[in-house]
Amino acid sequence: MITPPGLPPGCPPWFARPAARAWTCAPAPTAGTRAFHTRLPGYAPTPLREVPAVAAELGVGRVFVKDESARMGLAAFKVLGASWAVHQVLSRRDAAGPVTLMAATDGNHGRALAWMARLLGQRAHVFVPSGVHPTAVAAIAAEGAQVTEITGTYDDAVRLAAKAAREPDAELVQDAGWPGYEEVPGWIVDGYSTLFAEIDEQLAAAGTAGAAGTAGTAGPALVAIPAGVGSLAQAAIIHYRSRPGSDAPSLLTVEPGSAAGVLASLVRGELGTVATGETIMSGLNCGTPSKLAWPYLRDGLDAAVAVANSEAAVAARDLAGYGIPAGPCGGAALAGVRAALTGEGAQSRRAALALDSGGTVVLLSTEGSAANPVPAG
Repeated sequence: MITPPGLPPGCPPWFARPAARAWTCAPAPTAGTRAFHTRLPGYAPTPLREVPAVAAELGVGRVFVKDESARMGLAAFKVLGASWAVHQVLSRRDAAGPVTLMAATDGNHGRALAWMARLLGQRAHVFVPSGVHPTAVAAIAAEGAQVTEITGTYDDAVRLAAKAAREPDAELVQDAGWPGYEEVPGWIVDGYSTLFAEIDEQLAAAGTAGAAGTAGTAGPALVAIPAGVGSLAQAAIIHYRSRPGSDAPSLLTVEPGSAAGVLASLVRGELGTVATGETIMSGLNCGTPSKLAWPYLRDGLDAAVAVANSEAAVAARDLAGYGIPAGPCGGAALAGVRAALTGEGAQSRRAALALDSGGTVVLLSTEGSAANPVPAG
């Protein structure tokens, strides 16, 4: 396994905790979430594309890629969480009149928030840290949002957005949680449940075998999840760990080596912050995992892996060759399973993931190249 640059001192590129498959949690309170999404303009389940060539490369039964490159025209999955949270926030406001929705973003959450604000006739103000691709910044502004670009990290942008949201007629809709700010990011996590409900239906239609190989069971053996602050991973853990039975899949998070906050926290055994560096996976460039997500990440993740920019770029270009226009964050899932399942030490990593040659792997390609272009290689 290649050790990507930027990892904190003493932090290995791989962490595994196989006991996570036995951990359980309560299901998400998702009543009405899917129905709400179906009423949004342009909603349709995003494709789950099978890629036999990648299955052969990885030595597994089947590989499917959840292609989020055209989710409601926004080129990323984030609108599922942002829209549901905005709906919840506005439905609970006592005051009438327009409101300014505020957030920090590495690109996709901010655009989704701005899109939802425009749809509902509200304002949006989005704080963008250093290193976000100009294409992503322009897309946020094109939705009608006020964009404030800062010289600083994602965590710096979050602090500035939270401070600005104290103004009258402003609401913070942030996908990271901290003490005293947990309800809104919880709604964002609930919104992501639609993505996993779609995967369940699509795998059932594809006739896949479950992780235990039981006939008639539709489910993956391994799900690979790009992780920024960890909210999507939290949603995956809640979805798959709230079901009784012995066929729970292994769950793997993938991060840039230069922003491996989830991996470093798991290695330490406590939530912490890492210094972030430059990465083409800008949507994952987060140094502090969400405090709301942390208990789920700590107890429900089987493994975490860090990958290099070059690995994510190659993976994204390979997915594009299979007809899936992935951005670098979308390519991260494939880069992560390549790092985990191939190369020196792969046998022990496969064992930690309980993955055999007949298993089904699902990769979450969380953004398209239109959201964050892949550097020329």
